[in-house]
This record gives sequence, C-alpha cells and structure tokens, in this order.
Amino acid sequence: MNKTSKIYIAGHRGLVGSAIVNNLTYKGYTNLIYRTHAELDLTNQQAVAEFFETEKPEYVILAAAKVGGIVANNTYRADFIYENLQIQNNIIHQSYLHKVTKLLFLGSTCIYPKNAPQPMGENCLLTDTLEYTNEPYAIAKIAGIKMCESYNIQYGTNFISVMPTNLYGPNDNFDLEKSHVLPAMIRKIHLAKLLNEKNYDAVVKDLHVKSIEEAKAYLAKFGVDENRVEIWGSGKPMREFLWSEDMADACVFIMENRDFKDTYELQNGSNDTCTPNSITTEEIRNTHINIGTGVDISIKELAELIKEIIGFKGELYFNIDKPDGTMKKLTDVSKLHALGWKHTVELQEGIKKMYGWYLHD
Repeated sequence: MNKTSKIYIAGHRGLVGSAIVNNLTYKGYTNLIYRTHAELDLTNQQAVAEFFETEKPEYVILAAAKVGGIVANNTYRADFIYENLQIQNNIIHQSYLHKVTKLLFLGSTCIYPKNAPQPMGENCLLTDTLEYTNEPYAIAKIAGIKMCESYNIQYGTNFISVMPTNLYGPNDNFDLEKSHVLPAMIRKIHLAKLLNEKNYDAVVKDLHVKSIEEAKAYLAKFGVDENRVEIWGSGKPMREFLWSEDMADACVFIMENRDFKDTYELQNGSNDTCTPNSITTEEIRNTHINIGTGVDISIKELAELIKEIIGFKGELYFNIDKPDGTMKKLTDVSKLHALGWKHTVELQEGIKKMYGWYLHD
C-alpha cells in the first residue's frame, strides 16, 4: 500500500476498526473510506455491489461483524450466522469482482474446537467440536477463512485472514449486561470504589440514573456494592488479552508487508500440538494467522490486578455457583512471530491505559 491508496475499512466504528483507522491515519494514509450502518447495510448484496462500483477501493479491511457475549451468541443464533455470512459473502465477493489488490478478513479464535490442545495453533481448525454457545458465529468465521482461501486458490486473489484473541482497549463496550469480561470488571470495580468512597454523584452520573438508591439497586443485580464485587466462577480459567491498538498495528503490518503466499509457506514452522497437515500446492489449508500475545492470566489474577490499579479497598467474591466456561484458551502465535510481528503493550500497562480512557471518555 502507498499513502494515497484507497482503503475501505468495514466496521470503522468498532473496537478494532476504529483502532485501524487511527493507526492508518497516524502512519500518513490519506485516502480512507468507510460508511456507517445507516449509510450502507453490509448484509444487502445490491447495496454493497453499488458501493464497490462507485468507490472502487484498492484495499479492503473487513472488521465489520455482528458480535456479542455468551448470552447473545446463544440466544440469537440465527442472527449471528446469517448476518455474518451475509456481510462476509458480500464484501469478499465484491472485492474479487472489483479486483481489490488485497483484503484482510478479521475473525476470532472461537473458530477453534472447545477442547483444542493448548496453545491453539492454526492447524487445530476443524479437528473437533466447537463450543456450543457460539457455534453459529464460529461457523460463519470459519466460512470466511475458507472463502478467502478458495478465492485465492481459484482466482489468484490476495485475501488474508487473521484471528485475534480477546481484545480490549479504547471504544470498548462497558455495558454491564453485554460487555466482555475485562471491561465489565473495570467498570464494576470502579463503581464499587466510588460507592466505598461515598462519591454518590459520580455513581449516578456513570449509570445515568436519577438517584443513588436506584443505582445501588441496579448494581446489586451484578453483585456490586461498596464492600464487595462478585466475579462469576472460581477465578481459575485462564484467558489471553490483546490491546486493540496492538491488534490494529498487526493488521496494518500484514497489509503492508505480507501476502497470501506467506501464510502457508510459513505454516509448517508452527509449534501447535494438533495433527499437522502436509501443505502442498494441491492442498492449501489453515492459512489464517492467530493474532495474540501467547501469554495468559487467570480470571482471579486479572480481577486482583484491576482492583489494584483502580484502588478498590473492598473484597472480590468468586461465585462458584456461576459457570467457569472453558478453562484455558491460549493462542500459539509462532506463525505471527515468524511473519515478523509481536505485541508491544503488556496487560498491566493496557489496563491502566484503558481505565484512563474510561474515566475521560
């Protein structure tokens, strides 16, 4: 890519998409294009076709997706598989038709089997049963990987798939009912600290309620009061987290420096423990790239780290009557490192930055 290349970022308002826009802008790219959902419905085939015909982007970053937590994924199963398939099909196919130079497709490490060996290497794909609660979403993302591979093999396109681990950072979702574990912990522990300090005006303002009584009643549903914060499960599950701006930097690095042919030539160097595939020109598989840190932390350690950074003086209560989920989900990032990129923001620094962003947003 050069600085004046026309680059379309789908999903530019999301956690990753907004970080990618900022990264490209910082690096001097001047011809970025994007549309809000109101301006362009990516599930509408005709609308996407007309957009590509009008704008003719040279590069495409597909960060748009319908996403949610465990409850949403399990409840709206049809919506998650339908909408994500539609978005991917429309953008990838139009990128082929309009001869896009390179496309980057963003997926998720939920594509791997529920009981995949740890750390999870790219070769673990399609080797066992998926986690049931997010199976429709995972299958849509697997279809996106295979679509990119298939278009590359049949048509000679240059479409690359990347699978990020758990992300956090600026523009994250802090909704107590819908957010992922790390932003939810930050907000819950922050509000508990305000209650402990009797800073009731700040609590009311944060929750957009009318009174501290209403705020306390609402927070009680999430196990939050001035002395204690409830955390679901035993605290033993291990999770990996990547700063969203690091993820954006990895995406831009790959767009600038790597092509599809690099993704399977390097694959045999992976240290994953799944049965390796023999990669030949006749059988090209598992070309996607894990994006992560290769380092994990227990939920208990994470909660205690957040508590220390925020300065909450109360207790953390681990409710073992609530589910733990998968005990360990760690990515093998040896392929990513072989391609020449490594994360720079460690978790403690990232949490401090994210908490600062939350306080000043």
